Amino acid sequence: DNLLNQNFNPVGPNEVWAGDVTYLRTAEGWMYLAIVMDLYSRRIVGWHIDKRMTTDLVGKAMIKAVNLRQPKMGLVFHSDRGSQYTSQWYRSLLKRNGIRASMGDVGACWDNAVVERFFGSLKHDWILKIAQPTREHMKQDETDYIRYYNKDRLHNANGGLSPINYELSQRKVSGWT
Repeated sequence: DNLLNQNFNPVGPNEVWAGDVTYLRTAEGWMYLAIVMDLYSRRIVGWHIDKRMTTDLVGKAMIKAVNLRQPKMGLVFHSDRGSQYTSQWYRSLLKRNGIRASMGDVGACWDNAVVERFFGSLKHDWILKIAQPTREHMKQDETDYIRYYNKDRLHNANGGLSPINYELSQRKVSGWT
């Protein structure tokens, strides 16, 4: 089911995450990047890059996010209906971690618009401006971008703060931990 219904503004952290996979071209061939974003702050909380687009790719991104954030039971994870996200193994991973799956409609990219916007920024503001000669270079470059995106890139949705600074400012105001 589509539990999100294009509501991209949860009221707290670790309530709704979203993710997807994108293709990144290098001179050595394609790389695939899977991300997990906390929609509350737009922070990338998990990611993995590999030369194969498999269930393992999205699984490693989710495991990284779970290990970093340790969400409570009931978190919603929203994605498209790609085979990686609908696989029995991935659905079992979500279930073991108390995460409820949500999926957009087939062919409806706007159902995951915030993640698609991240990928657009990654490619047009960063990756396409720098030659990508090797897969290793791409791995380093996407890691640098995610660090920049989380720590420094300002977001209108966050009142002009970066995702990390927004989370820190809300922690001070609300006292959440």
